[in-house]
Amino acid sequence: MRYDLIIFDNDGVLVDSEPISNTILAGYLTELGHPTSYEDSLRDYMGAAVHRVHDLVRERTGQALPTDFDDILHARVFAAFERELVAVDGVTGMLEKLAADGVPYCVASSGTHERIRVGHRKTGLDRLFEDHIVFSAQDVGRGKPAPDLFLYAAERMGVAPDRCVVVEDSPLGVAAALAAGMDVYGFTAMTPAEKLAGAKGHFAAMAELPVLLA
Repeated sequence: MRYDLIIFDNDGVLVDSEPISNTILAGYLTELGHPTSYEDSLRDYMGAAVHRVHDLVRERTGQALPTDFDDILHARVFAAFERELVAVDGVTGMLEKLAADGVPYCVASSGTHERIRVGHRKTGLDRLFEDHIVFSAQDVGRGKPAPDLFLYAAERMGVAPDRCVVVEDSPLGVAAALAAGMDVYGFTAMTPAEKLAGAKGHFAAMAELPVLLA
């Protein structure tokens, strides 16, 4: 292993949540008078913390979203997770092998701690992620593409940034990893490789990742 720590994004990398959450987000924004397609949501918000939704709506329309926007959005998303969410194909076996081999890893997500935990409990990944290796944009205040979250995760795990590798599936996440001075590999199950510019390599199936990192 060339790295001392693997930092995983969560949504779209560990749990197959992006289609669910972006469908709900697009529908809710449209309902509030801000027409948004599923494709728009993926383009603008995939990989981002919810404050980016507030920022872009205000920037584009001059209007603020309702004060209960976050609570309603999260309630709808969590309810859908309980019905539909599954782990990304092959990720459980890959993580089990890392754990068995003693390879340090953690998760650093733009989602809230509650969102991460709801998804992990539903998919059974909670047994592979104890609390001390779960990091959220809530911990630092700024989400991706700012590097803060990845730098915070590395600091808490006691690893220098240049000894970390990030696994990401969004342009915002790749940008954050690069800004943190970390290598990054792009997961292309949902995002074409050309949109993950700057990644050291790309892969479309979790079985390929250990080979890339070896």
